[in-house]
Formats: sequence, C-alpha cells, structure tokens
Amino acid sequence: MAGLPRGDAEVERRLAAVADPELDRLPTEQFDDAVLDRIQQLLDADTSVLLVVDPSGTHLTAAAAHGLEDEVLQGFRLAIGVGFAGGVAARRQPAVLDEILPRTVADPLIIAGGLRAMAAVPLISSGELVGVLHVGSTQRAHFDARDLIVMEAIGERLAAKLHEERAAAERSAARTLQRSLLPGRLPSIDGLQLASRFLPAADFGVGGDWFDAFALPDGRVGIVMGDVTGSGLGAAVVMGRLRSALRAYTLDARHPGEVLDKLNRKFIHFEPGQMATVLYLTVSADRETVAVATAGHPPPVLATPDGVTSFVACTPHPPIGVAIGAPAVVTECHLEVGMTVACFTDGLFERRTESIDRQLERLRLAVTAADAEAVCNRVMSTMFADHQVEDDTALLVIRRVA
Repeated sequence: MAGLPRGDAEVERRLAAVADPELDRLPTEQFDDAVLDRIQQLLDADTSVLLVVDPSGTHLTAAAAHGLEDEVLQGFRLAIGVGFAGGVAARRQPAVLDEILPRTVADPLIIAGGLRAMAAVPLISSGELVGVLHVGSTQRAHFDARDLIVMEAIGERLAAKLHEERAAAERSAARTLQRSLLPGRLPSIDGLQLASRFLPAADFGVGGDWFDAFALPDGRVGIVMGDVTGSGLGAAVVMGRLRSALRAYTLDARHPGEVLDKLNRKFIHFEPGQMATVLYLTVSADRETVAVATAGHPPPVLATPDGVTSFVACTPHPPIGVAIGAPAVVTECHLEVGMTVACFTDGLFERRTESIDRQLERLRLAVTAADAEAVCNRVMSTMFADHQVEDDTALLVIRRVA
C-alpha cells in the first residue's frame, strides 16, 4: 500500500503482531483460524472471513470464518466481480466499505449479521489470485487506510500459505489421477509381447502423458500414446476425459483415423482452448499388419529382424483440438514375426540443451527387433544415461511373436 500512512506506534504494534513467527509454526489446519482470530483482534472487528478461489477460477468460496460461520456451513460461493469481496478480487485492490447497503454486498448473511462496515484485501501469491480476506464491523466507518496496511501484511503470509498448500494438493491429486489412468498391468495378448515404462518429471510437475493398450471385440489390438498440453491437475483431468472418449470410439470405428477424427470433434466442442497430441494404432486380428494414425504426435519406430530401424512414415495431421479439417490419414505397415514397434511421448527425446534431431537418431538406434522388455531397458538407459527426466515420459513397445 504505497503512499498510505504507516508511521504511528499503533500501526507498528499491529504489524509486529502480524509478523509473529509462532503463526507459521502452526499446523496447516489451525493456521487459517489463527490468522482470522489475530486480524479480528488487531482491528477490533466483529467478523473475519477467508474466501478462496475455486478450481474454476471464477468464484470465491468460504474456507474459514469467525462471526459468519454460516458462510462456511452453507458452502457460500461468490462470483468474482460480484459484490464487495468479489469486486476486490476482480480489481486485485484493497478496499474499505464505510456503509453496507443491500446493493453493495452480495451475501445476505452480512446484512443479517448486522454489519455496517467492511474492509477487504486480495490474496495474491506469485502473481496468482488465491482468495480474499475481509473483516466486518457493526459500526459504520470503522476501518481506515491503517487497517488495510495491517490486513495486507497478514494477507501476504496467508496468500503464500494458501498458494503452497494448493500447489502441493494439486500435484498430489494430479499424480494420483495420472497413475490411476495408466494401465496397472498390460494385457496378455496372443501373438504379441507388450512392455512399457513411465517416468514422471523430476522437478516440473505432472504432465498429461498417458498410454493405453487393449483388445478390441473384432480381435484387433488398440495401442494409444498421448500427451495433453500443459501440466498439473488440469492436464491430468483432460487426459482422463480423452482416454475414456477414445476407448469408447474404438468400439465402433473402422480404423484409427476415424477414432482420431471423432476424438478431435469431441475435444473441440467440450474442451475449447485445450490441445493434445495422440498416436493411435491397431494391430490386425491375424497380427500381420499394423495401422497407424497420428494427430500431432511423434510417429513410432519400427525395427525389423534384419536390422532395419526407421520411423513409420505417417502422414502429419494437426494435434487434437486445433481445428476440424481433413480426415486423419492411416498408414499401414506389414508386421512380420520378430518385428518391434516402439511408441513414446516427447519427454523421451526433448532436451533443453540438445538438438531434437540428434536425440531422435539416438532413439531410433536404440530400438531393435528384440524382446519387448529388453528393448524398453535399452531405450531408457540410452536416452537417460546422462540426462535428468525433464518431462513426463512414456514408452510402450510391441513385438510380434510366433
């Protein structure tokens, strides 16, 4: 609050109370209540409420309250931009309300509680709005600029704590969701060996990588490799929706391109603004051919028993979610006994300090026509011999056997 008066002894006393290190030592579940109690005492307020931004980013929900506990009990939600607290959130500026009228607040509990004045500050951490802290009084014109100084000081600590807790919770939820959507065990399929690896990013959060393998009713086998743009819980949720939709479309589609076209239309309509790359291939019921279609995803590597290894020459198609255009093109390859197909996400070859072409060549040379598990081991040891896992990485190897 640059420019506000903050030289008198009373303000300094309050700021010293706000800086009390004992607050940070409290368990998480007690911290919010302790902060509300502290600010209520320092400002001689009758109520104090913590509102947090919900996952949609469009509403505030009551997380803790003193004096207006029904806001929490009733699951109060306030649209950002609506009412006094909603306006503070939208403008990201503190404010004082000297007189409360029905048209100035959106929460009927404030009127019912007899409050006549309010003050509120936005809670911002790392440039992100995480909530609003507001206090109320039954006396008109109870709060002033000095009170806002104190509220902002404690609001900074509260915002940092909320941001840290939310980030940790989202990372945990995203990782749990992602793991639940990956195959716990690959299916056992006559005529094929399947092996896989999945490595989560070391430091950069949870991505939207996933893979899948399943038998189809007509005897074919479906193989999926996908990567949702972005990271965190949002990417993991979108990944789950894509996985479920794709599985459903495979039951009626004639070929992989039709599956990707249906998935693209669904994604554009229900997930606007999102994007994903998807590789889908099917192995024929007699195991003699593999049909491949890709939507922005790197093509698989195919290795033959006579030592020839190459990327499948797939016709490029835009990623899922970009636009509805020409149908995805399907490329068919002969799959003889002993051949190996390796599918992967870009975390396997993208490096911040390395040429992508060079890394792709390393990957191609690491794939051989050998046991699927052995190929996985060789690829992973080759690609990560001297690199940390910078992005979620998935690898799925299919080998035709007699």
